[in-house]
Amino acid sequence: MATRRAQQAPVQALPELGGPALRAYFAIARAWGLKNAEARRLLGDPPESTWYKWKKQQDGSPGRDVLERISYVLGIYKALQVLFPDPTRADAWLRKPNAALPFGGGSALDRMLSGNVADLFVVRSYLDAQRGWQ
Repeated sequence: MATRRAQQAPVQALPELGGPALRAYFAIARAWGLKNAEARRLLGDPPESTWYKWKKQQDGSPGRDVLERISYVLGIYKALQVLFPDPTRADAWLRKPNAALPFGGGSALDRMLSGNVADLFVVRSYLDAQRGWQ
């Protein structure tokens, strides 16, 4: 049986996705209380000038890698909102120490800030499993 993830279409670098994706991303970054360096790192450390342009304009044409990262962040955010109906608890979960295997006592944000897109996948997969989506 195919998993839900296998059924999803690959992220395409479509110009019309840039603005909405970036606006959603920056809204989540604010909700999570991310510092600029953290928020930029989650997107794969785009050039500083590009980063500040995106942040100021809330628009742009990010590449496939950035859109894929934003997609994972959106999925993580959504999963947290489902698991923790209190938005404050949901947003705080990322920074809390976690003894679960993928985190080894660190926080989910620590794992996500490694810079690897695979770590965003791991956090999203962990949360999807907690929701019963495997």
